[in-house]
Amino acid sequence: MFIRNLDGCPEFTAGDNCRLRELLHPDKTALELRYSLAHAVVAPGQTTWPHALRTSEVYYILRGEGQMHIDGETAPVRPGDAVYIPPQAKQQITNTGTADLVFLCIVDPAWRKEDEVVIPCNGKKEK
Repeated sequence: MFIRNLDGCPEFTAGDNCRLRELLHPDKTALELRYSLAHAVVAPGQTTWPHALRTSEVYYILRGEGQMHIDGETAPVRPGDAVYIPPQAKQQITNTGTADLVFLCIVDPAWRKEDEVVIPCNGKKEK
C-alpha cells in the first residue's frame, strides 16, 4: 500500500508561477504510474502565467473561485468542477475570490519540464 500525505510534499513555484506540491509522479516514486498528480494553489487576485503542455491535463477544483482560460475561452470554476485541458492548449487560471484557489492537476502522460512551454507575459521570459 502506498499513501502520501500532502504535508510530506515540498512546495515549490511551478513554471506557470502557481504554488505546487507533487503528490504522485512516476519519476519520484517506485509506483508504476502513467500520470502525475499535483496539488496547486493560486493566491487571491493572481493569475498563472499562460502555458501549454504537449500532454492532456485535468484540473479538479477543491476550494475557491476562479476563471479558467483555455485557447481564448473563459469560464468560471468552483469547487467540484473538473476541467479538461487538451494537449497543446494555451491555458491559465485566475483566482477571482478572496481566499486561495486550490485544485488538483492530473497530467497524462506524467508532467515533464520539456513538455511545457510557458508563454512570455508581462516582460517575463519563456521558461
